[in-house]
Amino acid sequence: MAEAETAFSKLAQLSDGSAVQTSPSIAEPKIDALGRSYATGRRKESVARVWVKPGSGKFVVNGREMRAYFARPTLQMIISQPCETINRVGQYDVYCTVTGGGLSGQAGAVRHGLSRALTYHDPALRPALKAGGFLTRDDRQVERKKYGRRKARRSFQFSKR
Repeated sequence: MAEAETAFSKLAQLSDGSAVQTSPSIAEPKIDALGRSYATGRRKESVARVWVKPGSGKFVVNGREMRAYFARPTLQMIISQPCETINRVGQYDVYCTVTGGGLSGQAGAVRHGLSRALTYHDPALRPALKAGGFLTRDDRQVERKKYGRRKARRSFQFSKR
């Protein structure tokens, strides 16, 4: 009975407005015991698991250096966009594993995962990364092939004879 009275008195304080006002919750960093933040990125059929921690700028993809795994300069540019946007190039060590899809989809998945991991490590970076569109998952998928067609939409060549 006494518990109910204290609960009602707390409820009355809340309705009066005399209770302590709390500010909107500010996101807390999600960092594990080793000082890393983890996030998953996806693009097409690719899934990237990304770990970020402060360091010298080492970037490892599936056990290989990023420049060796993604040899094309275009893919390297796609992956480095989030760090360039927030002006933190070379300040984080990134370790990631990527599975599925092709190199283009894997690069997009790593970019998405890296952006999410950076926001988990430092929530103040979220507005800049959100404005750049790096936190939005690109959900476009390959259209399936239809019967009677050569590809998804391409028909066979028409011949009158």
